[in-house]
Amino acid sequence: MTMKRWLATGIVVAAAALGLWAVATGRSTDRFASCRTSKVAGGSGAIGGPFTLVDETGRTVTDTDVITRPTLLYFGYTFCPDVCPLDNARNADAVTELDKRGYDVLPVFISIDPARDTPEVMAEFTDYLHPKMLGLTGSEEQVKAASTAYRTYFKKQEGDPEYYLVDHSTFTYLVLPDVGFVDFFARDVTANDMADRVACFIKADKGR
Repeated sequence: MTMKRWLATGIVVAAAALGLWAVATGRSTDRFASCRTSKVAGGSGAIGGPFTLVDETGRTVTDTDVITRPTLLYFGYTFCPDVCPLDNARNADAVTELDKRGYDVLPVFISIDPARDTPEVMAEFTDYLHPKMLGLTGSEEQVKAASTAYRTYFKKQEGDPEYYLVDHSTFTYLVLPDVGFVDFFARDVTANDMADRVACFIKADKGR
C-alpha cells in the first residue's frame, strides 16, 4: 500500500471511528446540540425556507430582507382573541430581556389572515407590543407559501364573514442568518427561558 493510499484509508477509518464514538457517547457534531430541548421530525432542515411577504409599510420583502439578525417568527392574526396577543407579548418580553443582555433579536409576526390584516393593521398591532416587532402580511398565496415553508397549520372557521376565527398552530421559530431555522418554542416556554435558549444559540453560532 502506498503512503498516499495508507493516509486516505486512515482518514476514512478515523472519521468512521469518530462517528461511532459520537453515537456511543450520545455526543453530536451539531454545534447547537447543547441548546436544543427538542427534536424536529426530519431534522431542522425540514423547516423554513424562502418567502415573499409585505411589511408594515406596504413594501414587498423576502426572507433575506427580514432575517438579517437572529429572528423569532410567529404565525397568527391580529383579530385572535387571546392566544396571539399573549404569545406575541411573551416574545416581546423575551426580546426585551435579550436586549438587556446585549443580544439584538428581531421579533416578527406573520399574519395568516391577510384579508383583515392589512399593513396598517399589522403596524398598529406590533407597535403596541414592541418597537422592534415587525408585522408581515401579503396575498393569500404568499401567506400560504410562508406557512407551508415553516410547516405551520391554519384554517379559517365557518361563520360570520367579518368576525370569524382562524385555527392555527402556535409555535415560535428561531431563525439565524446564514443558518436558517434552528429551534422552536411552545406556548408554555416563559420569556426568560426563551431568552436563555436564544442566547445559547447566538453564542454557539458566533463560535462556529
